[in-house]
Amino acid sequence: MNRLRPGAWLGAALTAITLHATAQAPGLKLHVPSPDWRDQVIYFVLTDRFDDGNPRNNDQGLGEYDPRQSHTYSGGDLAGLQRRLDYVQALGATALWLTPPVLNQWHDATHGFYGYHGYWASHFKRMDPHVGTLAEYQRLSDALHRRGMYLVQDVVVNHTGNFFSHGPGWRADDPAADYRPNTGSRPQRRPLQPPFHLNDPRRAADRAAGIYHWTPEIRDVTVRREELDFQTSGLDDLNTENPRVRRALRDSFGWWIRSVGVDAFRIDTAYHVPPEFFEDFLYADDRQAPGMARVAERTGRRDFLAFGEGFGIDAPGQTRYTRKLESYIRGDDGRARLGGMLNFPLYAGLVDVFARGRPATDLQRRVQDMVAADARGIDPRRLPTFIDNHDVDRWLAVSGEAAMKQALLAMMTLPGIPVLYYGTEQGLVAQRASMFAAGWGSGGRDRFDTASPLFRYTQSVVALRQANRGFSRALPQVLQASGAGPGVLAWRTAHDGQVRLVVFNTADTPRFVDNLPVGPAQARLRRLFDIHGDAPATLAADAGGQVHLRLPARSGTVWAVEPATDGPAVSAEEAPRLDPLPAEPMTGDFSLTGQARPGTELALIVDGDESRAQRVHAGADGRFTARIDTRRMSDPALAHRVVLRTLDGSRVSNALSFRMALPWQTLADVPQPLQAGGGPTGSYRYPTHESFTQQMDLRRTRVLAAGGALRIELDMADLTSVWAPANGFDHVAFSIFVELPGRAGGARVMPGQNAELPDGMHWHLRLRSHGWSNALFGPEGASATADGRSITPAAAIHTDAAQRRVVFTLPSEALGDPASFSGARVFVTTWDWDGTWRPLAPEAGSFTMGGGMADGPKVWSASPVIRLP
Repeated sequence: MNRLRPGAWLGAALTAITLHATAQAPGLKLHVPSPDWRDQVIYFVLTDRFDDGNPRNNDQGLGEYDPRQSHTYSGGDLAGLQRRLDYVQALGATALWLTPPVLNQWHDATHGFYGYHGYWASHFKRMDPHVGTLAEYQRLSDALHRRGMYLVQDVVVNHTGNFFSHGPGWRADDPAADYRPNTGSRPQRRPLQPPFHLNDPRRAADRAAGIYHWTPEIRDVTVRREELDFQTSGLDDLNTENPRVRRALRDSFGWWIRSVGVDAFRIDTAYHVPPEFFEDFLYADDRQAPGMARVAERTGRRDFLAFGEGFGIDAPGQTRYTRKLESYIRGDDGRARLGGMLNFPLYAGLVDVFARGRPATDLQRRVQDMVAADARGIDPRRLPTFIDNHDVDRWLAVSGEAAMKQALLAMMTLPGIPVLYYGTEQGLVAQRASMFAAGWGSGGRDRFDTASPLFRYTQSVVALRQANRGFSRALPQVLQASGAGPGVLAWRTAHDGQVRLVVFNTADTPRFVDNLPVGPAQARLRRLFDIHGDAPATLAADAGGQVHLRLPARSGTVWAVEPATDGPAVSAEEAPRLDPLPAEPMTGDFSLTGQARPGTELALIVDGDESRAQRVHAGADGRFTARIDTRRMSDPALAHRVVLRTLDGSRVSNALSFRMALPWQTLADVPQPLQAGGGPTGSYRYPTHESFTQQMDLRRTRVLAAGGALRIELDMADLTSVWAPANGFDHVAFSIFVELPGRAGGARVMPGQNAELPDGMHWHLRLRSHGWSNALFGPEGASATADGRSITPAAAIHTDAAQRRVVFTLPSEALGDPASFSGARVFVTTWDWDGTWRPLAPEAGSFTMGGGMADGPKVWSASPVIRLP
């Protein structure tokens, strides 16, 4: 570690970072032709947290380096990346994506944050000394290209660091009104690079230059003008409509392509920039500052990929965000914009179905949307896909390893460019934990274990994709998807005569899949990959080209579908038959009838769950009647499936679909008075940042039941969506604890909240949810720092902004199908989440709770312990 003496850091840093592009070592392989991006697998690293190859650049003398804390610099750098390329390549990755290496604002003392991540630029054409030197970056580019790998750089065109803000007196017609320079910015008080240094509207020249939008922070991201022109998280919003700004950005980022040999860009916060901007950014013919595609062409890159980031996930039946995503790839006039966008809709489907146990039809819809987009000229094969990243919870923070293995297999067998977030292959849980022993969140050990089971598994699914080109070329056809909850999900791809079948059971218990159409009559299935390793090596379809399968819990199998081989035909005669059901939803238990061979013993299976199958006997006339228990079926939006099979499995009936609409009954309605402060004694204070507006204040709790499902409605003092949260609310995290009657065991600890449940209560199920997370846990393994056992299916979430209401519906299956809620107890608490539980301190800060000690209870509002009648 090399600490610079006070006052000397700036000269040393600037000497190191002002090398000109022509100062590259001769013989380096910086410029190579573009690859076919459909064939690439990208490994994404947050550079500061990956590996520290040069400890001498860690501490630049401003107290910004402290690997004991999550929000300061840990020391990862380019030298660390280069010495771990063997590791990255061994995983099967073909490209390395790193966070912005540009010179950053290192410390925003006003808000108490540090720029270790790289997204707070003070100069877009200089290296940040924490990351390394230009020469080191060039050597990394050279090393990648000599391995046949590619370099992806994260870039920001929407904003700089936080060098100024506007207070409540801001006026749109007077940018100088209540303008507030950030006096806590270090090491610079304003950007170093022209024209971005013109950031004080109190000066006539700066105001006339119009480099910035001179706006306050976003309060409502759904208002398009705020999304485009206001400050994102207090970061100074660039006026990207200004030709001078556009030219400076083209000049800045084209420099990295020429000087380092960058092969692709990921564009941060793309939705905060007008989509038309990217036509100029990529394709401008300006001789002095050409567009990125033009610069890349001059270096021999004919397909420079620039893909954007944009949160936005449509609810079923909606297309707003889908169309928005597409507008950033292609204009209404057909003009090209970005080469792709991060596929957040697919990410949502993967998380909902594999991590949260939502119906498999949720992912089916996402896949079908991709196929439909292809018909509109939006190629899903060029949309980068992912299961977690640095802005969302890591997979293992909300679900288990079995579900993560399924999600990885799904990503590798669907169209798109797979992106692996560093550490996923090593089982990291903390969002931005370090891979190297000295970094924050590493657990005191290096995490570069190529023999670990998760690394080997990830390596195997990457190899599967690379060996079967159809996964990167073909559009999938979904064959079957469970509509009522976790269960079967199957799709088929065909490319150059190669047909592949991918089948999952997303449930935590075995499932039966019936009437799955796989190909021509008596087609042969040959196993290529299986998560558990115990799926049949071969299978044969019946005369109708269908198979019926028993799928183990959390299974995932890939088969090659091949022509039929000679052999006896499998008869499909005398299959049992179910009589039609009414189209309207049922409102309670109902009878089902049908026909089978007289005297046949049958199993009636609902939603593929053989463990709950009902034995049915066909009478002398072949008729039978069965009663369907509907206690766990409370959601009228879900389609249930019922089928019959003979006990020996040789015959399977037609499948029927039905819906349920059980009535909801109110069990409790508890209002709460609004208090001046939060916490156990009312002494806690909100963070001082203006975006906090009583979002954690609970005003009312209602508890309702339908069958075995429980619904909890929470009315809040305020409900906001400042940061475009997927769940419709931010600046609040809910913890809901449920104690079930007649259940032994349970836990009293409130994980992460420095507290225990009151009134001797023990929880059997706990919900933790914030704007981007929704997870259920059982008490097994729960502690002050561990959530417990992951449970699916997760709760359904509905928000009503007008009523300031959040509604959580806990499925009967997740609750263990309780016979009654009489005597059950419910307890609700609120706090906030920012990668982890928001910190508490004696004095409130911009994003720190005040009024308590750091180890005090992290509970702002709490309902009473509610006992259900």
